[in-house]
Amino acid sequence: MPPRRRASPEKRRPSVFWAAACIVVPLTGLIAKIEITGAEHLPEYGAYVLAPNHYSEFDPVIVAVATWRLGRAPRFMAKESLFRVPVLGALLRATGMIPVARAATASAAKQTIVQAEQLAEDGRGVIVYPEGSLTRDPGLWPMRGKTGAVRLALAGDLPVIPMATWGVQRILPRYGKLSLWPPRKRVRVVLGPAVDLDAFRTGPRTNTNLVAATDAVMADIGDLLAGLRNEPAPAERWDPAVHGQKETGRLESES
Repeated sequence: MPPRRRASPEKRRPSVFWAAACIVVPLTGLIAKIEITGAEHLPEYGAYVLAPNHYSEFDPVIVAVATWRLGRAPRFMAKESLFRVPVLGALLRATGMIPVARAATASAAKQTIVQAEQLAEDGRGVIVYPEGSLTRDPGLWPMRGKTGAVRLALAGDLPVIPMATWGVQRILPRYGKLSLWPPRKRVRVVLGPAVDLDAFRTGPRTNTNLVAATDAVMADIGDLLAGLRNEPAPAERWDPAVHGQKETGRLESES
């Protein structure tokens, strides 16, 4: 178990998260035995960007529960279109989730700056999957990342905390069927120190620099996952475009 930490004010303050946690945390505990290491790397106070790997439709639940257990409210970046869905959109807004636009436009860039400033002002954290979708890598290693996480972090001068999980694929394989037996399958979660982005914080926000900063984030996530799996990560990250794959939606070979 992670060392006992004092919950941040955002968790101690009554909110929709309390009701959700009363349901989600116990249910998840029946399905997964979550073991967390590196808890000291998640800030107890202040804003941050948490960047996990993504290889199962169920791993957001594991990440959310782990974040809650570490004393922080699990807020995710969610597709902008979800905020327009009745009821769901209201729930997303009530829990402080952050809309993200798919298209890289000037309006989206401005939105990122506003969101980053608001996060810093409120002292909130946000969970951003830098891969943008489930990895396409056949071995479930992190694939090429997108620049959204570092754009947000650099705009608000926020730390990026890398995270890796492993074991969720035994609960719900990528595009597979949910497996509830045996119960309490072991899932390991590890957090690392903030990614060193100092070289990119003062330089120009060119696409080249943003891609390089994203590569640094993905490298740290890959190293954490390699430690969990006790095997080296691939020398080169999977690039869906090179392999003729779509970056969103189900893989044709697994549909």
